[in-house]
Amino acid sequence: MSVPDYMQCAEDHQTLLVVVQPVGIVSEENFFKIYKRISSVSQISVRDSQRVLYIRYRHHYPPENNEWGDFQTHRKAVGLVTITDCFSAKDWPQTFEKFHMQKEIYGSTLYDSRLFVFGLQGEIAEQPRTDVAFYPGYEDCGTVEKRVEDFIESLFIVLESKRLDRATDKSGDKIPLLCVPFEKKDFVGLDTDTSVLLGQKSGISNDTFPCILLYRHYKKRCQGRMRKHVGDLCLQAGMLQDSLVHYHMSVELLRSVNDFLWLGAALEGLCSASVIYHYPGGTGGKTGARRFQGSSLPAEAANRHRPGAQEVLIDPGALTTNGINPDTSTEIGRAKNCLSPEDIIDKYKEAISYYSKYKNAGVIELEACVKAVRVLAIQKRSMEASEFLQNAVYINLRQLSEEEKIQRYSILSELYELIGFHRKSAFFKRVAAMQCVAPSISEPGWRACYKLLLETLPGYSLSLDPQDFNRGTHRGWAAVQMRLLHELVYASRRMGNPALSVRHLSFLLQTMLDFLSDQEKKDVTQSLENYTSKCPGTMELITLPDGLTLPPVPFTKLPIVRRVKLLNLPASLRPQKMKSLLGQSMSTKSPFIYSPIIAHNRGEERSRKIDFQWVQGDVCEVQLMVYNPMPFELRVENMGLLTSGVEFESLPAALSLPAESGLYPVTLVGVPQMTGTIAVNGYHTTVFGVFSDCLLDNLPGIKTSGSTVEVIPALPRLQISTSLPRSAHSLQPSSGDEISTNVSVQLYNGETQHLVVKLENIGMEPLEKLEVTSKILTTKEKLYGDFLSWKLEETLAQFPLQPGKVATFTVSIKVKLDFSCQENLLQDLSDDSISVSGFPLCSPFRQVVRPRVESKPVNPAEGSRPGDLGHVKTLEAILNFKYSGGPGHIEGYYRNLSLGLHVEVEPSVFFTRVSTLPATSARQCHLLLDVFNSTEHELTVSARSNDELVLHAGEGQRMAIQVDKFNFESFPESPGEKGQLANSKELEEERQEARGLEINSKLDIHWTIISFSRVFLNAAHPSLKRTGEASVEGLLSQLVLEHLQLAPLLWDVLVDGQPCDREAAACRVGDPVRLEVRLTNRSPRSVGPFALGVVPFQDHQNGVHTYDLRHAVSFVGSGTFYLDKVRPSGQSACLGALLFLCTGDFFLRIRFHEDSSSKGLPPSWFRLPSVHVRALGAQA
Repeated sequence: MSVPDYMQCAEDHQTLLVVVQPVGIVSEENFFKIYKRISSVSQISVRDSQRVLYIRYRHHYPPENNEWGDFQTHRKAVGLVTITDCFSAKDWPQTFEKFHMQKEIYGSTLYDSRLFVFGLQGEIAEQPRTDVAFYPGYEDCGTVEKRVEDFIESLFIVLESKRLDRATDKSGDKIPLLCVPFEKKDFVGLDTDTSVLLGQKSGISNDTFPCILLYRHYKKRCQGRMRKHVGDLCLQAGMLQDSLVHYHMSVELLRSVNDFLWLGAALEGLCSASVIYHYPGGTGGKTGARRFQGSSLPAEAANRHRPGAQEVLIDPGALTTNGINPDTSTEIGRAKNCLSPEDIIDKYKEAISYYSKYKNAGVIELEACVKAVRVLAIQKRSMEASEFLQNAVYINLRQLSEEEKIQRYSILSELYELIGFHRKSAFFKRVAAMQCVAPSISEPGWRACYKLLLETLPGYSLSLDPQDFNRGTHRGWAAVQMRLLHELVYASRRMGNPALSVRHLSFLLQTMLDFLSDQEKKDVTQSLENYTSKCPGTMELITLPDGLTLPPVPFTKLPIVRRVKLLNLPASLRPQKMKSLLGQSMSTKSPFIYSPIIAHNRGEERSRKIDFQWVQGDVCEVQLMVYNPMPFELRVENMGLLTSGVEFESLPAALSLPAESGLYPVTLVGVPQMTGTIAVNGYHTTVFGVFSDCLLDNLPGIKTSGSTVEVIPALPRLQISTSLPRSAHSLQPSSGDEISTNVSVQLYNGETQHLVVKLENIGMEPLEKLEVTSKILTTKEKLYGDFLSWKLEETLAQFPLQPGKVATFTVSIKVKLDFSCQENLLQDLSDDSISVSGFPLCSPFRQVVRPRVESKPVNPAEGSRPGDLGHVKTLEAILNFKYSGGPGHIEGYYRNLSLGLHVEVEPSVFFTRVSTLPATSARQCHLLLDVFNSTEHELTVSARSNDELVLHAGEGQRMAIQVDKFNFESFPESPGEKGQLANSKELEEERQEARGLEINSKLDIHWTIISFSRVFLNAAHPSLKRTGEASVEGLLSQLVLEHLQLAPLLWDVLVDGQPCDREAAACRVGDPVRLEVRLTNRSPRSVGPFALGVVPFQDHQNGVHTYDLRHAVSFVGSGTFYLDKVRPSGQSACLGALLFLCTGDFFLRIRFHEDSSSKGLPPSWFRLPSVHVRALGAQA
C-alpha cells in the first residue's frame, strides 16, 4: 500500500468502506449532490439486533490499498455505488457494461454493488432490479437514502455470514494463512500440508521433531492471523466485546510465533476497539458523536474511559455464533478486557514498533501514528502526541508526488494544531505552501500557496488586523514574521492581485517598523512606492474569495504622533458668552445651585470636551506633535483631519519631515460649516502612495486634552489698523489677555495726540454691535485727567457694517503726569528782583541753565535716574473693542479685540516752585510759578489772559498769574457724608484733587515748542509746532490752597457805590465821598458785631507814608464804622462819608477794633482791600 489515508482515526476500524464513483461522464455538481445524500446514511441499526453498522464513504480509493483488506478489513472496499447519466435506451447496454468494468476493479473484495441511473425512462427503467435504481433526474430522486439503507443491509448480511463462517471453530479443517501483498511471494511453493510436515505416522523418527515444531508454528500463525481477522469482522459487525476477545487471543498466538507485522495489527485492532469503547464521541473531530443505539455504552462511557476501568475478559468457550453467551454475564467486571487509556497508548507504541520492522508497512505505520495522535489529543497528552508525530515525519515512504507531499505536510500541520503545537503546525503549513510552488511543478499553485500561508499566521502570532499590534508588547519572532509577510507579498503579486500586495506590504511596514534595519526600511518603502504607483493603497476592506476580509492598514507610525491638541481661536477671534445671572457655566435645567450627580457627570464630559468654542465659518486649528522614525526624509501628503458631528471642511496640508526628527509641530486646519458639536477622531495621510485614516483611539501612548468641541453660530470678524506705527513693545497685562495689535507713540508731558482707528469687517457677517472700553495697566506714575477719550456716536452711525466695509474711530490720547520737580536739582529761585503791584505780573528772573544733552541714551533705565529731569516715562493702556453681529449675536456671543497702546512720555516743562502773593482785591491773588524748560527745544508758556513766556532749552523763569480766588464748598465736610467705606484721609485726597482740577481749569496753562534743532541726514528738519497743557494738579500745597481760597468772611469796600479793588476811585475836592463796607458771612457760624476804623494815608512811592492828614481829609460824621451780628450766609453793611480838601492820591486803610467778638477767629478772615482814591480839582 503506497497511498496513506491521513484522515484515518481509530473508530474507522469499525466501519465498512463503500466506494462511490461516477460511471461515464457525470457533472461534478450532480455527482457531489448525490454523493452528499448517499454519505448522509453513515450508520444504521441492524434489524432485530442492538448492533449498529457504520459506513465510511470514499469517492476515490486506490485499488492497491484494497489489497490490504485481509490485513485490516476496514481497508477493504466491500461496497460500490456508481452514478451515471443515461438518457436513451440504446445507451443502456454500454452504460451497464461500464458498471461491470468498474466492479471488476474492486471485484475481489466487494460484497455488493449498486448503480444509480439518472435520466433513463421507459420500459427498461420500469423493470424491477435489485442492483440498479432508475431516476428521472437529479431533482426527482427522493428514494436515494432508502436505496442506500437497503444496500447497507445487504452488506451486513454478507458481513455477518463471513463473520460466522470465520468465527466457527472447525476442528480438523485447514485454516488458510492470511497474507499481506508483499508476503505472498515468500510463501510461493511452500507446501503447508500436514502429512508432508509430519511424514508417515508409521515412520516417525527423531528427525521429524523439527517438522512438528514447524507445523505447530505455522498453525499458530494461521490461527493468530485468523483470530485477528475475525476480530476485525466482529468490530465491523458491531460486536465490540467479541472483537476484544478475538484480539486478545490473536495477540497471544502471534506473540508466541513472533509474527510481528500481524501482531502489530492485532494490537492496533485492540487499541481501536478500546478507543471506540472509551470515547464514543470519536477521535476524528467529526461533528456529532456516534450514537450506540440500544447499547449501554454511552451511559457507561463516563466511567469506562477512566484509567483502570474494569472490563470483561470473555472466555473463548463462551463465544457463540450470535456473540457472547448470555450465561457469561456473571463474568462481567471480573477482569480487564478493554485497555485503559494509558494502555491504549502503550499498545500503539508497541504496534508501531513492530510496523517499523517492515519497509513495506510504512503507510500502515504512518496511519497508526496519526490514530495515536488523535487519541492523545483527546487525552490532552500533547508531549507524547508530539513524539508520535515526530516519528511520522521520518517515516520513509515511496517517492511521493507533489500533491501527496502537500497533503502530508498539511495533515501534519493540522495534527500539530490539534495537540496545541501552533508554531509547529504553522511550520508544516508553510512547508506545504512552499511545496505548492515548487520548481518541479509546471503550473505553480500560487493561490493555494497564498491560502496556506494565511493559515500559518496564527501559529506565528500574526494577525492581519493592525490593531492587535497596539495591545501591549510584541508577540512572536519578528524575523520569522517578516519573512512570512514577505512571502505573502510575493504570492499575492504572483496571483496578479496588486491591491493585496500593497495591503500586505503596508502591514509589514506598519507592524514591523521597529524591527527593520535602516536598509530594510529603504527597501520596503521603495517596493511599496513601486506597487502603489500602479495600485494606490486605500482604506477599503479587501475580501478574499474564501470570505476572509483584510482590514485596512493605516500608517499610524509614519509619522508617529505623540500629542494632539485642539487649539483655541486667536485671542481676537475667540467668542465669549454674555454672562447670565446664574453664570455662564451653570446649567439652567436643574433647579439646584449645586448637585454632586451633575458635577460628576460634567467632570466625565470635560475629560473629552474642550472648554472653548469654535465658530462656524472660521478657520480652526489642531496641533499635532509628530516624529519621523525613518532614516530618510519623510514626505507626507494630503494630511487632514477626520471629524464626526457637524459638517467640517478639512483643508489638507503637505509636509516633509527630516530623517529621525525630534518632535515636530504640525498644524492641521479646517472650517466648520454648521453649528453643533465636532469630535476630532483622527487624521488622514498619504504616505508612499498609501492613503491612511488614523483614529486617535487606535494610537498608542498619545496625549490629548480632549477631542470634542462646540461650534457656535457665525460672528463677524473685525480687523483694525491705526494711524500710529506698530510697537516693538508687546504688552503683557496681568489678567492674561492677549493683545492682537500694539502701537506706540512718543509724546511730551501734557501733549494730546489723536489716534485714528480704522475698523474693517473682514468676515462674512454684518457687524451690528460695538462697545469700546479702555484699561490703563498698572503704573507708578500719577495720571491726571482722562488719558483716553473718544466719541462713539459717529462710528455707530455707520452700523450695521457690512462685510468688506470700513468705519473710522478717533481716540484722543492725552498725557498729564506730575509737572513738579521731585529733586532739588535746580538752585532756589530768588524773589529779590521781583516787584509786585496791583497788576498782572510776568517778570524775568535769574536763569539757571543745565547742560544741553546732545544725545539721549537708548535705555532710559541706564541713562537716567528716577526723578531726573530728562527721564522718559512710560504709559501703557489697552483699548477693548467688544463687537458682535449675525447669528452669533442672536445666540448671545460676542468677540473682543484688544489694541495695545504704548506711550513714551518725555518731560516738557517743570514747575519747580509754586507760591502766592496778595492782590489789591480780597477776591484775587497772584500765583507765582517757577517754570523750567526740560526739553531740548525753545518753547513758550502761556496762561489765560497772560502774555507768552519764552523759554530756551534748559532755561527756567518765573511767571505770575493773577487769579480770582476759589470757592471750595461743593465737597462733603465730614467722612460720614461720604459713606462708611471712606475715611478722612481718602476724603481729603479726593477734595484736594477736585480743588487742583478746578484751579488748573481756570489757569489754562499751555506750552508750545516753536522750533526743533535736530538734524536728519544732514538736512535741517523743518520747524514744527507741538503744543500741550501744563497742569498744576498735585503741585499746590495746603498753604497755597488756603491763599487761593475765598475767606469765610468776604469784605467789599465801595466808593460812591463802585468797587475800588482794581482801579483808583476818582472824586472832586470838596465833594463828599460815600464809603460803604459790606460783610458777607460764608462761615457756618454767626459773627459780629464788629467796629472798624478808617485810617487815611499817602504813599510817596519811596517807602514813606504820611498819616497826618487832618488838613487834607475830613470825615463827615464818625470815623468808626459799626457792623451788627451777621448770621451764616447773611450780609451786613455800614455807611460813612469822607471829604477831600486838596488834590492828590490818598489811600484808606480799614482796621478792626480789637474786641471780644473778633477774638478766636483766624486773622485771614479780616483782610480788607486797600482803598485808592484820587482827588481831583474842582470843576470850574
